Amino acid sequence: MKSQFQIPSNLPIVNIAAYRFAPLQELQALRLELLAFCRSNQLRGTILLSTEGINLFMAGGAESIEALLTRLRAIPGLEPLAAKYSYTSHQPFRRTLVRIKREIIAFGVPGIDPAQRTSPKLAPSQLKAWLDEGRKITLLDTRNDYEVKLGTFENALPAGVDHFRDFPAAVAKLPESLKDETIVMFCTGGIRCEKAGPYMESQGFRNVLQLEGGILKYFEDCGGAHYNGECFVFDQRVGVDPTLMESDAAQCFKCQSPLTPEEQQDSRYVQGQSCPWCYKSDAEKAAELLHTRNRALRAAMTPLPGSIASDVFRPLRVPQDCEGQTVLDTFSRLLSHLSADYWQEQCRLGNLLDADHRVLCAAERVHAGDRLLHRHALIIEPEVNGDITLLYEDAALLVLNKPAPLPMHEGGRFTRNTLQYALDTVYRPEKPRPAHRLDANTTGLVIVARNRHFAGRLQTQFAEGRVDKTYLVRVNGHPVRDEFDCDAPIGKAASTSGTREVDEQDGDEARTLFTVLQRFADGTSLLEARPLTGRTNQIRIHCAVLGHSVVGDAAYQKSETAPRLTKEMGESALCLHAWKISFTHPASGETMSFTAPPPEWA
Repeated sequence: MKSQFQIPSNLPIVNIAAYRFAPLQELQALRLELLAFCRSNQLRGTILLSTEGINLFMAGGAESIEALLTRLRAIPGLEPLAAKYSYTSHQPFRRTLVRIKREIIAFGVPGIDPAQRTSPKLAPSQLKAWLDEGRKITLLDTRNDYEVKLGTFENALPAGVDHFRDFPAAVAKLPESLKDETIVMFCTGGIRCEKAGPYMESQGFRNVLQLEGGILKYFEDCGGAHYNGECFVFDQRVGVDPTLMESDAAQCFKCQSPLTPEEQQDSRYVQGQSCPWCYKSDAEKAAELLHTRNRALRAAMTPLPGSIASDVFRPLRVPQDCEGQTVLDTFSRLLSHLSADYWQEQCRLGNLLDADHRVLCAAERVHAGDRLLHRHALIIEPEVNGDITLLYEDAALLVLNKPAPLPMHEGGRFTRNTLQYALDTVYRPEKPRPAHRLDANTTGLVIVARNRHFAGRLQTQFAEGRVDKTYLVRVNGHPVRDEFDCDAPIGKAASTSGTREVDEQDGDEARTLFTVLQRFADGTSLLEARPLTGRTNQIRIHCAVLGHSVVGDAAYQKSETAPRLTKEMGESALCLHAWKISFTHPASGETMSFTAPPPEWA
């Protein structure tokens, strides 16, 4: 069963491809024997063993190859094992592998057993004769699309698969009319057709033949007649031409696509990184990254993490003036809005712990700088809107469109249902830091730094008023003028309800510019608001001062008869949207500008 060709003197390495469907037993012992045999004979390549048979691609010296075939043909069931030969000047395989698999060619369809029955085989010479005379047949290429790309028979129909396991789905898409026509299927060496043929017959195809020995055998017997291009092979050679000599084709390391010499000259081909088929521009890479990140953000907030009952730990840092005090006294003093009896009960329940989650006793002494924890058992948090959208990402910062209602940070009833929790989940081990904040019920743009260094640079810009911010706000009433402003100073401290008031005596300077964009028939107006300072609740307070409170703002809305949110306005609890922002990039120094799509009410 040796090749009909004489081994060229300048091509001393013999390459063989062979398979045989036959029931094999004691695979582990056979694997160890064949691995030792190949290594001792300097043979490299891959042998796949299964209870259904053997599949191999091996290369080495002529004597070693023939010795391997002799050994394999001594195994019951493998006596007729035939090999297809080709020759190279170098060893095309890097190592020797002998593996045990469920199948010697992965297909995944039960009941297909080529050892018992397979479709009739058509000799390469007979196929050539049929093609010479123009006989009406359908040539079906069962190989993967990237293999077909390197070469195939003239007018062949590609199966259109990325993996042989996809073949049954591809068959389901074939025209019904093909079931009565003569189909000659082919692959590299024939093994895939051994399973593809019986499967097609089971699906009602009545005249299915398989090319005996595949493309490699056809090249050996008939050369390149009626074939365009080369044949893809699964080793370092990538492709062989109709004379079974290694071609100049290469293979992309990233997407595995075979590359012609012309494609290797393309500027998009960077060895080990990209090729014309998988190359992505910077814009495409950025879009792909955004898509991946947004999927991760959705996953992090679906279901809402706070909707699952779980223990929540609220931290407390011991200040200097609590040095040496008891655990009970420290919590009672620092969180004095809760009674000493409450903290005594929390101690009894084991809900006061140290940083290592060790339960603390009420009389235990603490030291300045200690980190204590208050455990809230099996907490379910109120629902929020988790539809966070990432608009931009680079190594220094993120730009997000925040939905509402969604708190940015942990606080009050919220620990896990927050923007920060979602960011920590997706970007772990990084700790992204928002450079500013929006109220839980405000939507729109949020700038987030990737680390502490860039956070400092961004926060300085916000503190110094060097960030240009524009909001959309829907207010009650119709302002008289189209452009106006408000400079009412805002108090430094919040009230017990969390709101702030105008403080003409000691308040912080605050100024907001307003432009009317539209006046609606329902008695509301859409404004553009540009805060020149960055005080807490500034736009909401200034709108209320002017007599045009923000629609949906229960905290600062003075009139009980103000319009409620309508369906057309959307479901946001507050009609305030961080619409546009411009700032200096903390790393490059260039001006960055972003716009968040307006909500329905705008």
